[in-house]
Amino acid sequence: MGKPTGFLEYERQLPEDRPPEERINDWDEFHTHFDIEKLRIQGARCMDCGVPFCHAGMQIGRTSIGCPLNNLIPEWNDLVFRGDMDEAYKRLSLTANFPEFTGRVCPALCEGSCTLGMHDPAVTIKNIECHIIDTMFEQGKVKPRIPASSTEKRVAVVGSGPSGLACADMLNQMGHRVTVFERADRPGGLLMYGIPNMKLDKKIVERRIKLMSDEGVVFVTNTEIGRNYPAVKLVDEFDAVVLCTGASAPRRLRVDGAELKGVHYAVDFLSANTKSLLDSGLEDRKYINTEGKNVIVVGGGDTGTDCVGTAIRHGCKSVVQLEIMPEAPSERTASNPWPEWPRVKKTDYGQEEAEYVFGSDPREYLTTITRIESDERGCVSGVYTSKVSWETGAPVPVPGTEQRRDCDIVLVAMGFTGPEQELINQLTLETDARSNIKAKEGVHKTSMKGIFAAGDCRRGQSLVVWAIREGREAAAAVNEYLMK
Repeated sequence: MGKPTGFLEYERQLPEDRPPEERINDWDEFHTHFDIEKLRIQGARCMDCGVPFCHAGMQIGRTSIGCPLNNLIPEWNDLVFRGDMDEAYKRLSLTANFPEFTGRVCPALCEGSCTLGMHDPAVTIKNIECHIIDTMFEQGKVKPRIPASSTEKRVAVVGSGPSGLACADMLNQMGHRVTVFERADRPGGLLMYGIPNMKLDKKIVERRIKLMSDEGVVFVTNTEIGRNYPAVKLVDEFDAVVLCTGASAPRRLRVDGAELKGVHYAVDFLSANTKSLLDSGLEDRKYINTEGKNVIVVGGGDTGTDCVGTAIRHGCKSVVQLEIMPEAPSERTASNPWPEWPRVKKTDYGQEEAEYVFGSDPREYLTTITRIESDERGCVSGVYTSKVSWETGAPVPVPGTEQRRDCDIVLVAMGFTGPEQELINQLTLETDARSNIKAKEGVHKTSMKGIFAAGDCRRGQSLVVWAIREGREAAAAVNEYLMK
């Protein structure tokens, strides 16, 4: 805990983000840090709650309770309050492989289950976590950890997203020889190309990749298993294989006109933008440019928000974000009690920026696209939308609510249906009813001996923090398999 009476004396505060009028003109991170004294005050709010649900790490149905990594949150909150950042970092590192990632992009399940949050705003756990690790890197205290000995067992990790990196990190520290295969030109997977630079600066990702390389992990890029590297060869050359390929098959927009020029899936839009930004500062123009365009984003999650923020930085003419679900309540409902994750309305950075540029929140709820209109060149010229009703348990268009909207670019951010199937079929792995690789949670063994699965390709589309947990669990399962 922090100060025994801290939660009574201090209010929750977060450092102010860079203002929208400034940040929309660049691709730099928009979050900032407190000075250490203000951070200590926030750590002091951690109360002596007896049973800290913040690190419970439980999944009940579709509801998460507490941190999936079981971070020792009250311990490092107390250490930050006492000014011992070095020890706080040691405690954080016991459970968190990449706090610089989760401290930036995790929705903070821990804060949703903070005991103080029952009656007051929760402790600023996520901000404290990010500050600890950033401070350690700035002070040069995050050093390569070279394993003392090697088992000479060879493990291939396919995919370098959060689950793949976590799995590789743990296996390497166990003394195994780890090679990570990535089909893109840079390691990092979702962290590199799925999340925009203003939310997660790619220098942060590259810094961690370099650290892992210095520790002995081998990264092989531009290599897609099953295409330019035979799957059979992988199985033959390595003692164990861990599939961490993610859930990258997008949910398709199934309306007339979905095949027109100007309809793009969010993953393609965001990844091309980041690659061009890293390669040339967008000078090569090898990205989907929304400058001067009327943009409609289909989907209301984090990816949809990232599309809004990216389009605004391009200089779009307008942007609308369509959500098929109803608007969330401003406060918890009786059916969503603490310590469940609070399903309440949040205004993220993309919406804040749209309000600044265009004067209103871009989100329209209970709305769906019914068809897309084409011009004479086969390009998008407009879309038709309709309000929907959920009275029957499924979205049904409401008669008389259809309207036409000017549109040049449609960005589809409707989530993902599961992993791509080609490699799974080549390896003849069993899948579940949702097309995910079939492997029991915590065990991670697939239907083929020596092959394991972790992350979104096993559990379906989820959060970075759950992917890291899966990578850690899979590493433990692989180690047990190899050392028997």
